[in-house]
Amino acid sequence: MKYITATTEMADEIRDVMHTTIKAVYPKYYPKEVVDFFCNHHSREHVLEGIASGNMGVLIDEDVIIGTGCYHENHITGVYVLPSHQKKGCGTLIIDHLEAEIAKNYDTVELDASLAAVFLYEHRGYKTVGHGKYDLENSVQLVYEIMVKNFEH
Repeated sequence: MKYITATTEMADEIRDVMHTTIKAVYPKYYPKEVVDFFCNHHSREHVLEGIASGNMGVLIDEDVIIGTGCYHENHITGVYVLPSHQKKGCGTLIIDHLEAEIAKNYDTVELDASLAAVFLYEHRGYKTVGHGKYDLENSVQLVYEIMVKNFEH
């Protein structure tokens, strides 16, 4: 496996990794409106913006993209690993890379954790500093944890 910087040619495959992961994992924690919101949010255009920032990477195994991660300044904006590759250290590898990049310029890293990922991030030393809420259609609310980790330099 290798983690490399994403290129525009990878946009559709990255979007597919995100959508496959969202559709498989999020329904266990969130209603349909939240799943739809995330799939719509992670459009091809959104992926291309992440790629253009230079801060989006992909985890490749045998020439197949199995995961992706992105950050902006000191904020991890997304980590997705195909369900078939979860619980095998892939997410850890992606997060290790994102944190290493962020640590070059910042003393802390922040993220908005889905309910599915809170325990993963707590295990990595992140602390919940707030709770986010976003109103969606049909009176549905997307809730998430705002988490921070201090780097030890």
